[in-house]
Amino acid sequence: MLSLPIRLIGLLATMTLGPVAFAETLMERGDYLVNSIVACGNCHTEQTPAGPNQDKRLAGMLLEKGPAFTAYASNITPDVKTGIGHYDKAQLIRAIREGVRPDGSLIGPPMPIALYRGLSDRDADAIATYILAQPAVENRVPRSEYNIALPPSYGPAVGDVKDVDRADQVAYGAYLAGPAGHCTACHTPMVEGRLDFANQLGAGGFVFHGSWGTSVSANLTSHPQMGLGRYSDAELDAMIRTGKHASGRPMLAPMGYFYYRKISADDMQALIAYLRTLPAKPVL
Repeated sequence: MLSLPIRLIGLLATMTLGPVAFAETLMERGDYLVNSIVACGNCHTEQTPAGPNQDKRLAGMLLEKGPAFTAYASNITPDVKTGIGHYDKAQLIRAIREGVRPDGSLIGPPMPIALYRGLSDRDADAIATYILAQPAVENRVPRSEYNIALPPSYGPAVGDVKDVDRADQVAYGAYLAGPAGHCTACHTPMVEGRLDFANQLGAGGFVFHGSWGTSVSANLTSHPQMGLGRYSDAELDAMIRTGKHASGRPMLAPMGYFYYRKISADDMQALIAYLRTLPAKPVL
């Protein structure tokens, strides 16, 4: 079983306990999350040099091929033959948060189930509501193949998960960086087949293999030379949205710049405020 970083758990403990008034509908919230910070299409939509292939939006693709596994992002359009057209909303939410398909099989990496377990009930509902309302695209995608042992499960059934108070900027930023945007999953190094959240949270060094070649995730800690301590908040905002370093040098995939440019100003401020709290860690 994979565990969430202790620091992230502590910050998420500030979740609101009472009813929360929301300005947006479930569909509006789902649209925003899927097409910005959660960036489902970054993995589940075929990529082209011009950007995501909108003709196969959310219809799956070969995601990563390496020594540990060959991962295919599944077709998450409501196509009955090749997608999730046979899922109801509860089954889709369970697949997202617990990594279990309706047939009982387990979804493997790089789907960050350990973090998605922390998605609030409302956000999980919003994401599922939006995805199930999208056009069906017929596109058969193979099952992923693993040369590593998958866990028997990612933990017990997810219970009630309250929304994080957006007025608590750091706590909400932790939620965006963890359960929602899974930044901490991609930017934490692997040790013996597991993300080393306990010792190297956000320190970077995770290696990705894709059509672009090989890329290594950056250090997101406050380290002054190796991490984000080198950049101002404005520079970080621009880097996340545009995919270019402060110097103008392009950054590599698989960062979802096409989606991150749609993150709201308030959410970006919260995300950066949280990242500033990560203790400085060198890349080991």
